Amino acid sequence: MERLVIIGSGPAGLTAAIYAARANLAPLVLAGYQYGGQLMLTTEVENYPGFPNGIMGPELMETFRAQADRFGATILNEDASHVDFSRRPFLVVAADREVEADAVIVATGASARWLGIPGEEGLRGRGISTCATCDGAFFKERHIVVAGGGDSAMEEALFLTRFGSKVTVIHRRDRLRASKIMADRAMANPKIDFIWNTVIEEALGEFHLQKLVLRDVPTGGRYELPVDALFIAIGHDPNTELFKGQLELDAHGYIVSSDGVHTSVPGVFVGGDVWDVRYKQAVTAAGMGCKASIEAERYLEELDAERAAGGLAAAFR
Repeated sequence: MERLVIIGSGPAGLTAAIYAARANLAPLVLAGYQYGGQLMLTTEVENYPGFPNGIMGPELMETFRAQADRFGATILNEDASHVDFSRRPFLVVAADREVEADAVIVATGASARWLGIPGEEGLRGRGISTCATCDGAFFKERHIVVAGGGDSAMEEALFLTRFGSKVTVIHRRDRLRASKIMADRAMANPKIDFIWNTVIEEALGEFHLQKLVLRDVPTGGRYELPVDALFIAIGHDPNTELFKGQLELDAHGYIVSSDGVHTSVPGVFVGGDVWDVRYKQAVTAAGMGCKASIEAERYLEELDAERAAGGLAAAFR
């Protein structure tokens, strides 16, 4: 039996663990076999407060983990495989263990969609990224490519014009999927050009991205494009498969919450990118983890008071 179980170990989950542990809740964190969230896939992080010289993404997450561990959180590198939020206490299953919990914080995050092309995995953090806000400043006066045609891609492209000498949007169709206002804004920017009806088939570079292999969809012709950076903006998938039928999810699979903390089940709280469809930053996820932990603590205090009152009433029957 646990007071609080936290599912997930990115900035939201581990911040929640730090706050909960300092509140003497001794939280159990199911960190997952691939713990640490999306920052484990990045190199240098320059926009997280407190690190004026930057810090490597994996190193930042190790500091989060060490801090949570210092205050008494139990962190297991296990994936939750099943939950039952219809019963009290809640049931969470991971590996070979079944855990009952009075409260749960869901902080499983969202995974960026990748192109799945040769060379992509080895060059992640070495010229290939899914976050312009995180990595755009590394490519000042460089040629940057954005893959995608929706609003997110246009937002990334516009943001990247602050840094790159040139931003090229590559889209597999002959028109954008983005809203008219975003498409017009991007197409009016003199630093943005477009390559239509084209797909990226391969990323080339030994230590850093140097070229993309492109294929013209109508003709099938292939050619190489020298580039310095590729930002992939084709969407994210929330990691919520585990919670289907347990929590209210929106049409895209994100957890529904009126305030970014409480879910459709009292006692189950949410934090980070598994709810946040807009910002998707480490610092905002950490803030949401803080809020989720504070609300969980208040919930548990109220639960204890109810149990005490119930026990006292039973004693006088």
